[in-house]
Amino acid sequence: MTKKVDRDRFRLLDAETGTIRKEHGGRISVALIYPNTYHVGMSNLGFQTVYRILNELDGVVCERAFLPDTPPSDIKALSTLESGKAVSAFDMVAFSISFENDFPNLLTILDAANLPLRAADRDGGRPLLAAGGAACLLNPEPIAAFIDCFLIGEAEALLPRFMACFDPQEDRRAWLLESAQQIDGLYVPSLYQDLYNEDDTFKALKAKPGLPKRVKRAYVPDLSCFRTRSTIVTPHTTFDRTFLVEVSRGCPHGCRFCAAGYVYRPPRFRPPGDLAKCIREETSPADKTAAPRVGLVGAAVSDLPGLEALCSDISGDGTEISFSSLRADALSDDLLTQLKNSRVKTATIAPDAGSERMRACINKGLSEKDILEATAKLVAAGIPNLKLYFMIGLPFETMPDVDAIVDLCKNIKRAFLESSREKGRMGQITVSLNAFVPKPHTPFQWAPMETVPILKKKIKRIKKALRNVPNVTVQADIPRGAYIQALLSRGDRRVADILLAGRDLQWNWAKIFKSCVVDPDFYVHRQRDEHEVFPWDFIDHGIRKSFLLAEYRRARKGKKTGVCDPSSCSLCGVCAPTQTGSG
Repeated sequence: MTKKVDRDRFRLLDAETGTIRKEHGGRISVALIYPNTYHVGMSNLGFQTVYRILNELDGVVCERAFLPDTPPSDIKALSTLESGKAVSAFDMVAFSISFENDFPNLLTILDAANLPLRAADRDGGRPLLAAGGAACLLNPEPIAAFIDCFLIGEAEALLPRFMACFDPQEDRRAWLLESAQQIDGLYVPSLYQDLYNEDDTFKALKAKPGLPKRVKRAYVPDLSCFRTRSTIVTPHTTFDRTFLVEVSRGCPHGCRFCAAGYVYRPPRFRPPGDLAKCIREETSPADKTAAPRVGLVGAAVSDLPGLEALCSDISGDGTEISFSSLRADALSDDLLTQLKNSRVKTATIAPDAGSERMRACINKGLSEKDILEATAKLVAAGIPNLKLYFMIGLPFETMPDVDAIVDLCKNIKRAFLESSREKGRMGQITVSLNAFVPKPHTPFQWAPMETVPILKKKIKRIKKALRNVPNVTVQADIPRGAYIQALLSRGDRRVADILLAGRDLQWNWAKIFKSCVVDPDFYVHRQRDEHEVFPWDFIDHGIRKSFLLAEYRRARKGKKTGVCDPSSCSLCGVCAPTQTGSG
């Protein structure tokens, strides 16, 4: 098995451009782990950014590791990619966790690394286990029992100071206590006690004396101070050999289901000139190892001021451009030209809901007219295929709203067909159905998730109605997977017992739920009281909880809220300098 692991390691390294190798001597060693496969982890720009930031520190050497593709029992010791050194031999093991569904992989990795699962069972001779990433920014409590400390916030603002304070030779407990008192964004679960009411609802997270009651997230006010872009380019990712660059962080549109639109407030954009300079330096045609394609990444790429000019600038030498997201109401002629020149074969439109009523409820800000016009424009620009993204089980959704998804898809098909006739060819429309999962720190955090049987019924209804529509294919995620995601998104520390049971039962979720005293439905399907304290309320994103509740009430009434404009609005609290966000 060791020979196979080494062969796979060298194969992946040989295909990489930009791998960082540093000597270990005299440096703090960090094993940076993405709790999923290499393919998934190396497609994640946040993971690559942390890798670069750590290695830019002179006194630190950082190497990568991923979820092994073999059972932990077949692995002698999980090792890093760069040197093949055992993860357990590093001073620190740092997890970059983007998605809650990767929480179970955390336990698998600790087993493979021969490290005790619970933080309380690891002595000072073991590596410090730290974790950060989007999932931790939302709610780290379900995995709090396994992690020594969480970095709550954006890596650029938090990592350098955290590493400057870390000394693997210091007494671990004393260092954690002192650091939690001094570093904004550092959360040490062992220094907080979770308390519950008689009805099992969460009561409070009680801090030890001298610690803040709420952990304030660290964030970067001005993105122009940092370059967030691919460190390593490899064909073994979702994007192939594409150089990714972040153009924005956060989103101004305020869709009520979207966690990224709230925890990354205020929305921030990088200056187009800085982006163009970064891209030119990293993708020079004279460099034969440079990536042939550039991917612009952000939750609101189409809102970037000067986007068309940027695309024109960087595509002048034949560089192809792709976009992580473009709104249907922002498809200018220049952007369509860029898509065509970059030989894009499939464009994605995310109506998210079928009816105008539901799009007002979720504050999507798109009309059916916007969607149909975008469809016609994309086909006219020579992009033959279309992917439509919808959610089912949204709060306040009725069966007529579900049927409206079918009606909208048929209307899109008609617009698609009319425009395709002019081109003399007909592409494919793929309808993607995804179960809504209520997320922390959003207006829908009070809402219950739809039950699995009803979700299946809605999926079946849509599939049946679109089954005989030519050139339309319906794909749907598995509702049980969304149920597990909701459990891990909305849970408290007691969910750790479910994860431990899962590890012992080889992640057979039916057996897991039967064996546990903790009722998962309590977290997934329960309507939350408006005054309820949430396990994640201790994280201070600057947003008033009262604002989120007001948005939830507006959703119930189908009322829209305008875009987030930091220059003129302080409604949510993030941009109000006198507010703490405690709400």
